[in-house]
Amino acid sequence: MKKEMTSADVAALALELSSGETSIIDAKIAKIYQPAENEIRINLFIYNKGRDNLVIEAGKRAHMSQHLRPSPKIPQSFPMLLRKHIMGGRITYVRQYDFDRILEMGIVRGGIDTVLVVELFSPGNIVLLDSERKIILPMKPVTFKGRRIRSGETYQYPEAQISPIEAEAQELESVFSGSDADVVRTIASKFNVGGVLAEEVCARSGINKEESSKDIGTEGIEIIIKALKSLFKPLLSGNLKPCLVKKNIKDEEKAFDVLPFELDIYKENEKEYFQTFNAALDAFFGKKVAESTQKEAIAVKKEKVDIFERRLRKQQEAIENFAKDAEKQTIVAEKIYAHYVEIEEIIKILKHARENGYSWNDIKSILKKARDTVPAAKLIVSVDSAAGKIVLDLEGTKATIDIKHTIPQNAQVYYDKAKKLNRKREGALKAIEDTKAAMQKKEKKVTTRRKVNTKKYWYERYRWFISSDGFLVVAGRDADSNEELVKKYMEKNDIVFHTQYPGAPITLVKAVGRHITETALYEAACFVVSYSSIWKSGQFSGDCYWIRPEQVSKTPESGEYLKKGSFVIRGDRNYYRDIPVGAAVALELDGYTRVIGGPVSAVRERGKHVIEVVPGKFNQNDIAKKIYKTYVDILKDNNFVKQIASPDKIAMMLPPGESDIKGK
Repeated sequence: MKKEMTSADVAALALELSSGETSIIDAKIAKIYQPAENEIRINLFIYNKGRDNLVIEAGKRAHMSQHLRPSPKIPQSFPMLLRKHIMGGRITYVRQYDFDRILEMGIVRGGIDTVLVVELFSPGNIVLLDSERKIILPMKPVTFKGRRIRSGETYQYPEAQISPIEAEAQELESVFSGSDADVVRTIASKFNVGGVLAEEVCARSGINKEESSKDIGTEGIEIIIKALKSLFKPLLSGNLKPCLVKKNIKDEEKAFDVLPFELDIYKENEKEYFQTFNAALDAFFGKKVAESTQKEAIAVKKEKVDIFERRLRKQQEAIENFAKDAEKQTIVAEKIYAHYVEIEEIIKILKHARENGYSWNDIKSILKKARDTVPAAKLIVSVDSAAGKIVLDLEGTKATIDIKHTIPQNAQVYYDKAKKLNRKREGALKAIEDTKAAMQKKEKKVTTRRKVNTKKYWYERYRWFISSDGFLVVAGRDADSNEELVKKYMEKNDIVFHTQYPGAPITLVKAVGRHITETALYEAACFVVSYSSIWKSGQFSGDCYWIRPEQVSKTPESGEYLKKGSFVIRGDRNYYRDIPVGAAVALELDGYTRVIGGPVSAVRERGKHVIEVVPGKFNQNDIAKKIYKTYVDILKDNNFVKQIASPDKIAMMLPPGESDIKGK
């Protein structure tokens, strides 16, 4: 199971964070938190995207994340000092240092430049530098041989290693000839790529990984250089293919590695692909953190429940003991009355002896001799001369009698003890009710507050849905978005859908390196028909067709003119006939929290609380309000529903024209 990012991972991350749709260049830094010992979270405001979070765990990972640990109630000193220096600043660059596991972020605030250095090799660190690369503050002040990471010191990089991307034959020959290890270990350690990528280099080159490095030879070195260039080509071209690699672990397919591009050594493994490497990293590392945090919360909850259970158990034991002790005291009192005559005789004799000047030692001696002649004397077990009390054995029950008191007064002492114990028992019974009430209150209390995932994706500016088998389908909302969608996001392996009805959106089924399935095509057809003027007209079915991206052109025929958002379609069209209209909205509550819409089958696969709609008599706003009220009634959480599925957001997921809720 992968524990930390590799140098290749850092290179891919730096590529995404510094360019394209995933860029955080010019993002404004908001608050900074330290939710765990080695982890900080930087809240960013990204232009045209909104708020997002960059999570950095020193020595392990860095990526944009939706899986966040709770913010600490009391902020630690390191994030507070970071806020002092960079909060409100803007990110000027993100780059990798020398193909090492070091990420650098340039920040400018008020004309002052700083650099945040993230060390992702073990043990890891996060260090803020000034413009002269002097350390302002480190997360962990440490001293290594030749390196001091402390405030005021000039930051020094760890000893450089050979870059596998730029390595030349002469450098490789020197490395291999001077290594006592085998080929795979030499590549892993000397080129800073780690064991997995070293295995991949050996696999691509066809060289025996266990061969001695000294025996590799000139020809072998040339082959390894070619393998290295082939392996890291996606990093240079920017053509990444992020994925999780899975294998069977305890009868369940689980992800054990995350990659920015595919590896030959994993060609037999099941994979899950992502649009960005950041998303893949978050699904691999971030999700585990979220699961771990949830387990910790459950453990804390269980511990609290155990406290109540222990308290309840002790209270129940106390009640039983109070009842038993009260019963014992009552029995003693009753025994005293049962032996009234004998006890009265004993008290009379003892009082008489004391009045005649006998000492207690004399009385003890006399009682010892009188056991055979005075029956009552046999009841005496012991004499407490200091207190003037005797202990009697009343048919196996011990009773302490004060000779200064009457028999009823002695019995009353035990009755009073019984009453006191019964009062304690009543108090314990009340305490038990309080404990049970507290336990019920804990059980009823919502322990996991619903979190709203506010992350926005590029496709959410358009009409969109995700097919039952995971393909993104995205369509324009108007002429401008149709134009933008085709120019900016249409790629050669995508499928383009359209209808011949006016007002139909251009719709793309995004391939993202996969073969588009028939299921995705059919659901896209349902989407195109339902979100066109066919719905507005009140029809219940319609036709559409799909084509390849190369058939879409912005160049009109000679003498013709194309208005904005229109395109020329050339070549054969693949028709879907008589496709029924139908749509649904639902709530996504696992991971993402948002309202989704689209074909019924796709929405049912991914959403909860599915509500189907059909052409009807209510306009978009009215039907959206009805659906919103339904969700509030179901979830009993008005604030949560309003954030993820307000009437405006629901309306954006509905087909154009008038609708009604199916079956209502």
